[in-house]
Amino acid sequence: MLSESAYMQRAIQLALLGSGYVAPNPMVGAVLVHEDRIIGEGWHEGYGQPHAEVNCLKSVREEDRALIPASTLYVTLEPCAHEGKTPPCTELIISQRIPHVVVGAEDPFPEVSGRGISQLRDAGVRVDVGIEKDACREMNRRFMTYQEEERPYIILKWAQTADGKMAGPGDDRLMITGDLSNRMVHKWRSEEAAILVGTNTALLDDPALTTRLWSGRHPVRAVLDLDLRLPAHLQLFNRRTPTVVFNTMRDEALENILFYPVSRSSGLINQIVQGFYRLRLQSVIVEGGSLLLQSFIDAGFWDEIRIITNTDMLAPGGLSAPELPEARKVDEMRLGSDVINWYRPL
Repeated sequence: MLSESAYMQRAIQLALLGSGYVAPNPMVGAVLVHEDRIIGEGWHEGYGQPHAEVNCLKSVREEDRALIPASTLYVTLEPCAHEGKTPPCTELIISQRIPHVVVGAEDPFPEVSGRGISQLRDAGVRVDVGIEKDACREMNRRFMTYQEEERPYIILKWAQTADGKMAGPGDDRLMITGDLSNRMVHKWRSEEAAILVGTNTALLDDPALTTRLWSGRHPVRAVLDLDLRLPAHLQLFNRRTPTVVFNTMRDEALENILFYPVSRSSGLINQIVQGFYRLRLQSVIVEGGSLLLQSFIDAGFWDEIRIITNTDMLAPGGLSAPELPEARKVDEMRLGSDVINWYRPL
């Protein structure tokens, strides 16, 4: 006999299959259980597509459908109670006469937040809340941050040599990371809504900022170019992927390029963060140079820091990497000569 925790962990596994495809919606998984036997499974597979509860109930075999009114539904996030791109999941659960629903975490989205649970309970459904709550929230940390803190989830990423340098003397470009790490970085990009670099990175490296080394969606590209110094021939402006230009001179949208106005002030980073929020971009990975990354650290706007260190490379006299703030290391991975460390705030 499996525990409630085990069934919820299975629902979490299912939910993660939607990573990179469902934003700005949260990842959600659902499992339907009858007398210790899973008779249905589903997850939210893509933005605008049916929710996890719908897919779970659709998956129930015809010979098991009579068991639905005697089953328990495990779902990682509170079922929606509003009409969006799809009908309310609470109405489906009630219409299917499911007597017991186990919810991993409450949904902080204002149009749901507690209403889904209340609607189910008002209809006589037994609802238990909080099974594997931390894991369910961690999985949707981008969505939770966006809803609760009204800003995107921010990841700072950089590569450095063993002596802590990001570039050679005179900003000479270094190919610091190996092939496996490069693929990992493209996987990370596919998981985030946006990617941000600064003027110098765009000018010196001419990055495409896509996921060409990994299957998945490209993030929205963003660049900080206050004085609009960047030339139009850069890959950032090839219009193949939406691009946001944070600047002080223009406020207009052209073909796949949005010029987003900001002002020169001590609150510049906050303006950028709020710009992403207003554009409904739930997460951003900052891959800029040392100055831009340090500015985010100094402003206190970061949720994760990911550092790739090439343990075999030195760059005496080169450009120093940002100063790592007080943080706790949560993971480490070695890929060839590269060591990747993940950090979270204390």
